[in-house]
Amino acid sequence: MKVGLFIPCYIDQFFPHVGMATVEVLERYGATVDYPTGQTCCGQPMANTGCTEDARPVAKLFLDVFESYEYVVAPSGSCVAMVRHHFHDLLPDDPRVDKVGSRTFELCEFLTDVLEIDSIEGEFPHRVGLHNACHGLRELRLGKPSEQMATPFNKVEKLLAGLEGIELVQLERTDECCGFGGTFAVAEEAVSCRMGLDRLADHKSAGAEVIASADMSCLMHLGGLARRKKLPLKLMHVAEILAQSTKTQPTPTP
Repeated sequence: MKVGLFIPCYIDQFFPHVGMATVEVLERYGATVDYPTGQTCCGQPMANTGCTEDARPVAKLFLDVFESYEYVVAPSGSCVAMVRHHFHDLLPDDPRVDKVGSRTFELCEFLTDVLEIDSIEGEFPHRVGLHNACHGLRELRLGKPSEQMATPFNKVEKLLAGLEGIELVQLERTDECCGFGGTFAVAEEAVSCRMGLDRLADHKSAGAEVIASADMSCLMHLGGLARRKKLPLKLMHVAEILAQSTKTQPTPTP
C-alpha cells in the first residue's frame, strides 16, 4: 500500500517531529510512505479568511501533487476536512476533487477505517485528556458530537484506549472548541484565549498529565497558553503517543 504523506504547514515549520511520528506509525503497519516534495499548503488559511482567489491555485497544486497516490494521509483533521469537503467550492469543475478527496484520510481514521486496526500494541502509562478538534469531529466524523442523539463512538479514543497503562480522563465538556480557529485566534484574540484557558482548566480539573489531539493547530494554541500560565501539562499529537508507545518507558515531550 503506497501512501502519499501530506504534512500541514504548521507541522512542517514548527512540529516536524509529528510528521516523523506519523511516518513511523504508518510504516509500522505496512504502508510504504512517500513524501512528495512539491506539496505546499491545502489552502485552508486563505479560504477561511475569504481569500478564495488566493486559495484556488493552492488547491489545484494539491490535486496535481497527490492525484496519483492510492491513499493520502495527513496528521491533521482540519486539513483533510479542507480537501474532502471544501475543494468543491474552490474547484467546482475539476473532476479530480472527488477522486483525490475520497482517498484522503486523517491518520487515525486511516488506521481504523482503511487498515481496520482495532487496537494499538504498546504502553503509555499516563493520564491523558483527549481534545476532540472541531473539524475532525464534525466534518470527518472521527467521533460522535455531544449534540447528536446517537451511539457514542470515537476513533481517536479507540486507538489510545488500547495502550497499556493509559488512563483517559473524563472531561466535563468532551468536544468544546479550544478557540484556535486559525485566523480567528488573531482577529479575536481575547475570545480565543479565554476559550483556550477554559479548555485547559477542564483538562487540569480532570487530572490530565497529557493533552492529546489529532490536530496540532489546537495543541499549538493550548500549548502556548499552558506555557504562559506555567501549567504542568504536556501537549502531544496522537501520532507522537502511538509512535512512542513501546515497552521502553515512553516519556511525554514538552
